[in-house]
Amino acid sequence: MAKKAVASLQTGEGRAYAKVIKMVKSPKTGAYVFKEEIVHNDEVKGFFAK
Repeated sequence: MAKKAVASLQTGEGRAYAKVIKMVKSPKTGAYVFKEEIVHNDEVKGFFAK
Protein backbone atom coordinates (compact mmCIF):
# COMPACT_ATOMS: atom_id res chain seq x y z
CA MET A 1 0.00 0.00 0.00
CA ALA A 2 1.21 3.49 -0.81
CA LYS A 3 1.26 6.23 1.80
CA LYS A 4 -0.66 9.41 1.15
CA ALA A 5 1.61 12.47 1.14
CA VAL A 6 -1.24 14.98 1.39
CA ALA A 7 -1.95 14.05 5.00
CA SER A 8 0.90 16.30 6.17
CA LEU A 9 -0.80 19.36 4.63
CA GLN A 10 -3.95 18.89 6.68
CA THR A 11 -2.41 19.53 10.08
CA GLY A 12 -3.18 22.74 11.95
CA GLU A 13 0.02 24.36 10.68
CA GLY A 14 -0.62 23.85 6.96
CA ARG A 15 -4.06 25.42 7.01
CA ALA A 16 -2.63 28.75 8.11
CA TYR A 17 -1.36 29.43 4.58
CA ALA A 18 -3.16 30.01 1.29
CA LYS A 19 -2.07 30.09 -2.35
CA VAL A 20 -3.14 33.36 -3.90
CA ILE A 21 -3.15 34.24 -7.59
CA LYS A 22 -3.40 37.81 -8.88
CA MET A 23 -3.74 38.90 -12.51
CA VAL A 24 -1.46 41.86 -13.30
CA LYS A 25 -1.14 43.80 -16.54
CA SER A 26 2.46 44.00 -17.75
CA PRO A 27 3.56 47.60 -18.41
CA LYS A 28 6.03 46.43 -21.06
CA THR A 29 3.81 44.35 -23.35
CA GLY A 30 0.31 45.13 -22.12
CA ALA A 31 -0.44 41.43 -21.71
CA TYR A 32 -1.83 40.00 -18.49
CA VAL A 33 0.41 37.81 -16.34
CA PHE A 34 -0.43 35.82 -13.23
CA LYS A 35 1.46 36.39 -9.98
CA GLU A 36 1.26 33.43 -7.59
CA GLU A 37 2.41 33.30 -3.98
CA ILE A 38 1.81 31.28 -0.86
CA VAL A 39 1.05 33.69 1.97
CA HIS A 40 -0.24 33.48 5.54
CA ASN A 41 -4.01 33.82 5.90
CA ASP A 42 -3.59 37.11 7.76
CA GLU A 43 -1.69 38.67 4.82
CA VAL A 44 -4.09 37.76 1.98
CA LYS A 45 -5.83 41.15 1.85
CA GLY A 46 -2.45 42.91 1.89
CA PHE A 47 -1.31 40.85 -1.09
CA PHE A 48 -4.26 42.00 -3.19
CA ALA A 49 -3.95 45.62 -2.00
CA LYS A 50 -0.46 45.96 -3.52
